[in-house]
Amino acid sequence: MMAKRSSVQAHMVVGFGVLTFRVHDCRSLKTKRGIIKAIISQIRNHFNASVAEVGANDIHQRAQIGFALVGPDHQVINTKMDKVINFAEELGLAEIIDTEMEIIHL
Repeated sequence: MMAKRSSVQAHMVVGFGVLTFRVHDCRSLKTKRGIIKAIISQIRNHFNASVAEVGANDIHQRAQIGFALVGPDHQVINTKMDKVINFAEELGLAEIIDTEMEIIHL
C-alpha cells in the first residue's frame, strides 16, 4: 500500500554563511585550533546551528567557519544569521574580517 502524499507544500528556509577570522598573536596551528574550536562550540550551543571549520586550515592567523540554520521563515533566519555574526564578534576570541551569507527557499 502506498502512502498518501500531502497536498500541503512544506516551506523551508536555509541560511548559510562563512565567517573569516584573523586570529591575533597565534604562532601555531595547535593554538589556532583551540581558539576556533571554542568559537565553533559556543556558536553551536547558543544557536543550535551546524558549524564547522571550512577553510584556511593550514594558515596560523586565519580561519574560516561555515554555519547553517534552517527554519520556516525568511525573516527569522536572517535575524538569527545576523545574531550569529554579532555573537562571534562579541566573543572576542578572533577578529571577523569578512562575512558571506546566503538564504535559499526550498
